[in-house]
Amino acid sequence: MNQVPAIKLNSGTLMPQLGFGVWQVPDAEAEHAVGTALEAGYRSIDTAAIYGNERGTGKAVAASGLPREELFVTTKLWNGPKQTWNRDAVLRAFDDSLAKLGLDHVDLYLIHWPRPMRDDFVTIWKTFEEIAASGRAKAVGVSNFRTEDLDRIAAESSLVPAVNQVELHPLHPQAELRAEHAARGIVTEAWSPLGQGKELLTLPAVTAIAEAHGRSAAQVVLRWHLQHGNVVIPKSVTPARIRENLDVFGFELDAAETAALDALGAGAAGRRIGPDPAEFDV
Repeated sequence: MNQVPAIKLNSGTLMPQLGFGVWQVPDAEAEHAVGTALEAGYRSIDTAAIYGNERGTGKAVAASGLPREELFVTTKLWNGPKQTWNRDAVLRAFDDSLAKLGLDHVDLYLIHWPRPMRDDFVTIWKTFEEIAASGRAKAVGVSNFRTEDLDRIAAESSLVPAVNQVELHPLHPQAELRAEHAARGIVTEAWSPLGQGKELLTLPAVTAIAEAHGRSAAQVVLRWHLQHGNVVIPKSVTPARIRENLDVFGFELDAAETAALDALGAGAAGRRIGPDPAEFDV
């Protein structure tokens, strides 16, 4: 039985709180990885145009035989610097993603980066409004947006992003941004929820809690996210790890354990491992 709780987005769409990410999964491997995840019980899959694996992801969805209404598929617009992002370009990119996925709609469509130096994400967002109104995306949102970027959208559009997918893990907990999301009715989704590499998962504060619960360090960190209300999309191509990352609903962290993980992001330890959204433009 699928134990993953669902979070209601401001569009009315229900989104599983734990999904499967396919960042850095080659297209040739995506069909098998996503298929394994769906067999394990995942029902939310997160891909993006820039990942180059929408075709493999779509093949796995088709091969699964699962009813479309049971699945939640997210993809993202790669609003890169080599393209002028007017309405027609956005619509072409969206159509291309749907064609590669082999779907007539996605459940969530995101602007991948704000790229504030280009000053075009409001134009893109206005086209996202059209896509949402058409029903071809059940919800639309953003990724890597800062508070000031959300302010720009709020000033020029009545449509509030359903989700903001950002780098978020105990070493970079984004407490202020999460509070902003809560105040605006935006769901916080974490990419790289386990950090990158093994640094986070080998910290004594994490391993001690894992030992106390008889769980892996990754399961402890994913539990931390869930108890904070974050949507998470861990990625793996290892079948055992894919299943393990889903098995995080049989235990809970107590207040002291949660506080110990919260403390990892305090002061100098609080740092991002990915690009700064204020500067990223590649």
